[in-house]
Parts: sequence; C-alpha cells; structure tokens
Amino acid sequence: MHPALNIAIKAARRAGQIINRASNDVDLLKVTAKQQNDFVTEVDKFAEAAIIETLQEAYPGYGILAEESGESAGKGATDAEYQWIIDPLDGTTNFIHGLPQYAVSIALAKAGVVEQAVVFDPNRNELFTASKGAGAFLNERRIRVSKRLRLEGSLLGTGFPYREFDKLDTYLAIFKELAQRTAGMRRPGAASLDLANVACGRYDGFWEFGLAPWDMAAGALLISEAGGLVSDLRGNTNYLETGNLVAGTPKVFAPLLKMIESKLPETIRG
Repeated sequence: MHPALNIAIKAARRAGQIINRASNDVDLLKVTAKQQNDFVTEVDKFAEAAIIETLQEAYPGYGILAEESGESAGKGATDAEYQWIIDPLDGTTNFIHGLPQYAVSIALAKAGVVEQAVVFDPNRNELFTASKGAGAFLNERRIRVSKRLRLEGSLLGTGFPYREFDKLDTYLAIFKELAQRTAGMRRPGAASLDLANVACGRYDGFWEFGLAPWDMAAGALLISEAGGLVSDLRGNTNYLETGNLVAGTPKVFAPLLKMIESKLPETIRG
C-alpha cells in the first residue's frame, strides 16, 4: 500500500471517530448555514482539523483543498504539485437530521491528477480505498463495478439540486426519461458514498450536477480503478472543474451519457 494512502486512511478513521461521537448528541450541535440549504456544524470543522493535522504531520509540503477551510499551499516548494482534497463530512444535512448516510472523503492529487483515494463510512465501518493503477478495495477486498450490460434494468445514483436551481428543468427532463428506462434511481445525499457504491457494484451508474471537487475526487478514482468510466456531461475528463459528473459500468456509461447529452442545452458546457 502506498505510504500516502496509509496516512489518508489514518486521517479518515480519526475523523470518523469524531463524527461517531458527535452523532450521539446531534441535537446539541451548533449548526450554521453557509448558503441556502448548505450547512456546516462544529463536527465538520473538528473533523477537518483532525484530518489536516494528521496529513500535515506526514506531508507538510503538500497543499490542501478542504471544504471548510479552503485552499492552502504546503510548506515546501518541492511538493507544490501535490494537493490533498478533503471533505470531512460529506452528507452534513443527513448528519444533522440523524440520517446515517454520510462519509469522510480524502483524495491526493499530483499535478491535478488524483492518485490516492479514501472514502470512509463511519456508520458501516466501510473503508473504500484506491491507488492509481493498483485497483480499488473495500475493507481490503478488491472491488469491481457491476456486470450490468444495459441502461434498462440498471440502478442509478443521483443527487437532486439543492443549492443552485438554474439547471433544475434540465435535471428533471433527464430524470423523467431515466425513470422510465431504468430499474430506479436513488438519492441518499452523499456523493462520495454514491460513487463508492458504483465502484463496488451496488449501483450501475451515477450522475449529478454542481458537485465540488471534494465531493467526487476520491469517488471518481474508486470507480476508475474498479473498472468503471467517469466523465463530465460532455464526455470529457474535466469533471473536477465543471462540477458535473457521469459514471457507470463500461456498458451502462455510454447510453447514460448519450441520453444526458441529448437533454443538455448549449449553455451547459460540461
């Protein structure tokens, strides 16, 4: 296992302990709104601080891109091309409602390419990991995307718009057609876990608009290393920049992407 992945696992488990302890007293948490329907708790901040402390002890020169504290450079110029991408609590809204669907997501990118990934579900004690070129794993067991061959009969994950609603009509048009062509869609509310569930074959595909890099960096590598495909809405690889993502098994991905593209107005670039 890559040393950086080991450190990321240590950081994710440390954050998971903080989250689990706090989940027993959710009603006592201080919750603030960053913007409409976008919440942050003390737990997000404490978990993120613990993650960053753990990562920086081992790799002080690596940069940080984290949901709550933003972007910061490392302490050494020689490591400037490396950046940790961190979501300390993906699914905060679920967490504050007591819904056990949230995760810790940590990725390491080199020159913008994600090379290490950890998604940790503290409720189920499920640890998803991947290193570029070395496969994807769930609790140290190798995982692969499902063998689903067609969009018909597939189970998809998605995320409904909840902050920005300018693409809502487009989203609903896609949703309407997919609802008629698939076995169903699920919206649990934590994109990192949705992507991990594609990687291990629980979902056959996933699509969502308006994600942040920390929502999908780790999960996208999990899918790629599990034999799946990932792109933006136009089939390109710059989903971390556009925030829009489509993923699936090799056979489901192509018709899913084609169907989504057919519904996109020209104003959505990807």
